[in-house]
Amino acid sequence: MKIVCIGRNYADHARELGNEPPAEPVFFMKPDTALLRSNQPFFMPSFSQELHHEVELVLRICRLGRHIEPRFAHRYYDAVTVGIDFTARDLQRQCAQQGLPWEKAKAFDGSAPIGDFVELAGSEFDVAAGIGFRLDLNGTTVQQGNTRDMLFGFDELIAHTSRYITYRTGDLLFTGTPAGVGPVRIGDRLQAYLDDRLMLDFFVK
Repeated sequence: MKIVCIGRNYADHARELGNEPPAEPVFFMKPDTALLRSNQPFFMPSFSQELHHEVELVLRICRLGRHIEPRFAHRYYDAVTVGIDFTARDLQRQCAQQGLPWEKAKAFDGSAPIGDFVELAGSEFDVAAGIGFRLDLNGTTVQQGNTRDMLFGFDELIAHTSRYITYRTGDLLFTGTPAGVGPVRIGDRLQAYLDDRLMLDFFVK
């Protein structure tokens, strides 16, 4: 399986990092070794002094597809959860300044904690109306967003990225983070929610 991640999909987040909102979806990849499941602790990497949280809504891909038309894209995901796109901001900044790829700032082991998935069929979550999500850091809400505020919706994201990559059952799509990203430190507790449903609860060590 693979992890496809969308960057700058919320205008307020793009601007907080000094970027203009993009004209089309921006995406990058993480390997499966980035996954962190079952509320396992996240161990702070030694190579970064500025590790940031980025909470995101995550889609689970449920069928094989390539060059997917937007009108059919809703058939290609069946469940949602929340995840954290941990980012070594200092490494990302260095790579960007040198015009280099920044996988080492995004794709390192353990950089993608995710919660258990909720099947969309029969759930309380309404994709059309928008799904709220948030991240609490040590009991204080630091990020809060709703999918209706995304620059590019689920179907557009899947249609665009599938022009370049083939989706397979079990692949994951991180759909972008709202404003409020910031540093984490050893001892921090992160709790991520879909609406008011707790989906992630783990510590930084």
